[in-house]
Amino acid sequence: MNTSAADLSEVRCASCGARNRVPRARLGQHPKCGRCKQELLPHHPVEASDVSFGVEVEGAPVPVLVDFWAPWCGPCRQVAPALEQIARERAGRLKVVKLNVDENPQVAGRFGIRSIPAMKVFRGTEVIDELVGAMPKAQILARVDRHL
Repeated sequence: MNTSAADLSEVRCASCGARNRVPRARLGQHPKCGRCKQELLPHHPVEASDVSFGVEVEGAPVPVLVDFWAPWCGPCRQVAPALEQIARERAGRLKVVKLNVDENPQVAGRFGIRSIPAMKVFRGTEVIDELVGAMPKAQILARVDRHL
């Protein structure tokens, strides 16, 4: 199969760190790492930090829904099961990332997070949508799906 460089996405494996070139058409088909054979695009929310935010979010080959949260926040805990379901249902087309604002003040400050829960949808380094407050899964999907 001849695939041009423009049709390839570079995906870093969360398990072993290997860089994998994956045809964009295969991103929704659960591609595996060439080195360790683990799935490249997770079916569950991924934790990010001030250090890993660039790799996990800005370097992702698919849109990313970032949940800015804190463990003491009741509404954040209410939204968590919906985000887990969304991560499973949209795996390969959307990556769900969780960022604890108490432990990662640099990223939270960079994006002006003043109240939580707050969610932002990223495509590369660009914020393409913002959701503030706890909301049901259907409402989150209505906003996110238009970016997939």
